[in-house]
Amino acid sequence: MHPTQEKLIARARDFFAEVQNLTPGKDLEARLNQNWGPGTPIYEDLCAYIREGIEQNQGWVATEELDGPKYRRSVISRPCAENRFFSITTVYMESEEVYAGQYHQHPYGEINCVVQLDQGKDKSKSAELKGMNGWQGAGWTSPGPGTHHYPEVRGGRLVALFFLPAGRISYEATPDMPQPISI
Repeated sequence: MHPTQEKLIARARDFFAEVQNLTPGKDLEARLNQNWGPGTPIYEDLCAYIREGIEQNQGWVATEELDGPKYRRSVISRPCAENRFFSITTVYMESEEVYAGQYHQHPYGEINCVVQLDQGKDKSKSAELKGMNGWQGAGWTSPGPGTHHYPEVRGGRLVALFFLPAGRISYEATPDMPQPISI
């Protein structure tokens, strides 16, 4: 394991200690952006480790191609007691126009740390990830339990550093399925 990857896991564990008993969804998303958003030590550290891994091509951030080099994923850590049973995964997405990845469902919800890597062609706008509540630049999204969607990016390059309770994700959902009552 690369030393930067080890630092990321250790810092994520600090974050898990803060959120372990909170339920993913709209309310948690607002809380994450207020209490752990850009400018806070945990958010800035997580972003710095991801950027270092990408910029130095350390070989642990989003290395498995899903749709060529513009859409890649890596599992960083499986759920375990030390992670408070969250998994840690990185997804790299790159597109100036809206680009959609693999449709999936979050059986127990999801927490995404949006790590912007650079500015898009329009220097006034940076890459954004579409969450269940709309587009998010630097900060967090948190789809609730049972939600499903295409991950979408626009405006440049980013890494979605995502944490799954119990490591649960499903690729069996389809866009025609109803969303849960509370997103």
